[in-house]
Amino acid sequence: MLLLTTVMVACAGNTPPTPALSPEAARGKVVYAASCTACHNADPAKAGSLGPDVKGSSRELLEARVLKAEYPAGYTPKRSSTLMTPLPALAGDIEALAAYLK
Repeated sequence: MLLLTTVMVACAGNTPPTPALSPEAARGKVVYAASCTACHNADPAKAGSLGPDVKGSSRELLEARVLKAEYPAGYTPKRSSTLMTPLPALAGDIEALAAYLK
């Protein structure tokens, strides 16, 4: 039992701490969970059932896709689907989403 406890403590010490989110990124995480995970993965770094991974998406891309269901000029989509519909109700949350997905 002592050996098992020692191994568990040693392994736990090797896990890097998760960085705290800024208040804006924390709000973006809530918006993402509520509005995006139906199509995108709960982990934005992974592809979802319908939508691609979105981690690292720029504010420009988020604004075009979320508000207009379009792509910014010159952007090459990860998927060729046109399933996404505009979500204009999220206009006030684009900055928060960008902060979370950064």
